Amino acid sequence: MICPKCGLPEDICVCNVIEREAQKIEVSVVKRRYGKEVTVISGFDMKDAELKELASQLKSKVACGGTAKNGVIELQGNHKRTVKAALVKLGLAENQIKIK
Repeated sequence: MICPKCGLPEDICVCNVIEREAQKIEVSVVKRRYGKEVTVISGFDMKDAELKELASQLKSKVACGGTAKNGVIELQGNHKRTVKAALVKLGLAENQIKIK
């Protein structure tokens, strides 16, 4: 099969790698009801199934609860520093991740 985007065979297609490198990820902490903090990770350009899988991996790495919807991952608690390290381990470049 040939990739419709780049014209290369699917086994050597680089479209996903290029899309992943073009993402600008922002990590911020927001206070919610009753003073609870939530780490919000935004800027993803991927399908919901891939986003939920990434959220599941992050939740297990930082040992917390959370959700993934509308291109945003929310983790319970303040995990700014640990999330950046976890995202780098999962294959994102460190210069793509901005902490607010």
